[in-house]
Amino acid sequence: MLALVIAALGLPINDLFGYALLLLAAVAISASAVTMQPGAWLAAMAVVGVAMLGQVLVPAPRIEEGHNVFLAEEQGRALEAGLPTEVFRFMAAGFDAEYPPERRCARDAPGCWRQSPGPDRAFAFSADGIYDRPAYSRRVIDIDFSDAVWLRLGFVNERQYNWYSGRSDVQRGSRERGLDAVLHPWQLTMPFFVMYRFPSAFVGSRLCWQGEVLWEGAGERFVRWRHVEPACRTIELGDVGRRVFGVSIMKDAPLRMKLLPTLTVTLHQLVAPVLSLAAVFAVLGLLVRWDRRRLALPFTFVGIALAIVLLNDASFIGGIRPFEGGDDGLFYEGVGRLIAQHLMQGNFASALEGGEKVFFYGGPGFRYFRALERFIFGDSFLGYLSLLLTLPFVALAVFRRFLSPRAALALTLVFLAIPVGALFGSSFFHYAKWAARGFADPAAAVVFLSGLIVLLGRTADGPDARFAPAFGAGLLFALALFLRPNLAPAAGVLLGGAGVAALWQRQVVRVAGLCIGFLPVLGMALHNWVFGGVFVLFSANATIAEALPMPPSAYVAALGELLRLDFAGEHVTRGLLQIARWLAGPSESFLMIPLNALAVAVLVRVGLQRRFDPWLRLVAFATLAQHSVALFYLSYDRYYYLTWFLTMLVCVVWMRDEGADLLRRRFPEPMKRFEGLPGWAWLARILDGWAVAAGIAPRV
Repeated sequence: MLALVIAALGLPINDLFGYALLLLAAVAISASAVTMQPGAWLAAMAVVGVAMLGQVLVPAPRIEEGHNVFLAEEQGRALEAGLPTEVFRFMAAGFDAEYPPERRCARDAPGCWRQSPGPDRAFAFSADGIYDRPAYSRRVIDIDFSDAVWLRLGFVNERQYNWYSGRSDVQRGSRERGLDAVLHPWQLTMPFFVMYRFPSAFVGSRLCWQGEVLWEGAGERFVRWRHVEPACRTIELGDVGRRVFGVSIMKDAPLRMKLLPTLTVTLHQLVAPVLSLAAVFAVLGLLVRWDRRRLALPFTFVGIALAIVLLNDASFIGGIRPFEGGDDGLFYEGVGRLIAQHLMQGNFASALEGGEKVFFYGGPGFRYFRALERFIFGDSFLGYLSLLLTLPFVALAVFRRFLSPRAALALTLVFLAIPVGALFGSSFFHYAKWAARGFADPAAAVVFLSGLIVLLGRTADGPDARFAPAFGAGLLFALALFLRPNLAPAAGVLLGGAGVAALWQRQVVRVAGLCIGFLPVLGMALHNWVFGGVFVLFSANATIAEALPMPPSAYVAALGELLRLDFAGEHVTRGLLQIARWLAGPSESFLMIPLNALAVAVLVRVGLQRRFDPWLRLVAFATLAQHSVALFYLSYDRYYYLTWFLTMLVCVVWMRDEGADLLRRRFPEPMKRFEGLPGWAWLARILDGWAVAAGIAPRV
């Protein structure tokens, strides 16, 4: 069904209208029953076929668009060779006025724009044109932007433009503040230009703009138009095929452009979205058995998640923000774009190499995810947004495995919507923040938790002994490690424990599935050996001194200092600080050390006590193994969100099975008053009703 929906929408799905239809369909399909009647399926395929044919027969007229960053000096050689001389000189003069040569950053200064190689072509690659074979960057049907972030200029995150704030006079972007920043959180400060070439269908339309525009006239001469306030010019027959450059170099002349098409063009522009809308609703109407009560919960989850993403960074929903210089997000996106271009050119060896002969960055596989995203969602981050929107559902499944439907639903809503979990590193907004910055950690967490559910089974009956679920679990854990190898300790304990249990029960097929599914994890070592000629299991940054502030040898040295009664020794101090940072948790507040230390103690108790669910004990041991990473490696909060999420899960189950009784015995009166609050009964009825309606609890 999703394939039919995507066919009706067409690739890439890079606009909010098409994405909204895809999201609607995905939720409806996942939460509803699907008919298997052949007649309904044939009718749905026929409707989609008619919609696709209609879009081919009545296409909207397209405008050729080219765009790129503008740089001077050696970095502008490709621009000088590929742009009209008059246009290049005008932009170069504007660049020199805005960035005077005598005040430019030093050429040898790390992070300075003058160190970057600059663009290698006049017009940058755009993933929006992957299937379109554009003459320049991409082909568009409309022009309407007042904010370059929503113009979706993918080149801003190409890896050669890794300019650092404070070191480069040409900046990448800046974060805005105030109410207007909700929808416009970023200002693109990179100098750029955009060029349009109109076909004859747009004669009579009006192009409006604010800022500087160079409009080509007779004899390839360009007329400069500078509009301080928005003003328009009608496209005439003589303008057909000629170039119109919009320039955004001077900071006091922001570029805004809007096309006012004729009625005929407008009607043609409506054909594709109307046909797509009709086809998607026909598919859903013919094949989905609607149950409004079951749809309420998933749409609530998606709505809350989108609201949190919007408040954190609206550009994640359909725009392209300039990633910070020096961030992993800029590297992954930049290399992902190169991989996509290599694949388009048929250069599969370079695509597999992935920009590094030996993986160094901590998320080797994330660059390939970014490349795949370019083919499906063009120049947008909607692929990562889609993965992030599955997190509440995955979290609900994890909680549901060990808790009642009421408790699982309540805990998921707390995780999703209530920031109290921020102190414990267990709030959705943590993942939204780092996903918007382009880091791999949220993606790895989603895949890891999905693998956990498949490995343990979705109910208390335990895991499925068949080959396919075991293979799926192993493969998901392999993908999670490909995205973030630092999850290896927990994955190793979980898969090892599940494998031993399967052998004990003589489930040879399940063991084979786990092993074969996990086998692709060796792809990282194979890549490093084939392309780099060295054996590195995951990535080469695992052993650098900067990532390992407290190696095992330092603990041995600290032990020696303690034996000498040197309690203020260098290694003792470093060790205590490392442990304190670990127990501070993702909140990075030392005030949380007592609570987090108690949580770790609960993990130990659950792991050692046979009274608890054996699979919960395995999760506790896996979480302890993952905690051990923090004793040696950097204590960046994003590294350990998943660790503390699993810690929270084990602690909640312990509280239900043992902790609550302990508190009742130690503090009987306060607990009696707390549990007797009238609001609890009302909240329980609401949650129970919602769980039944959503299908995660049986009807009584």
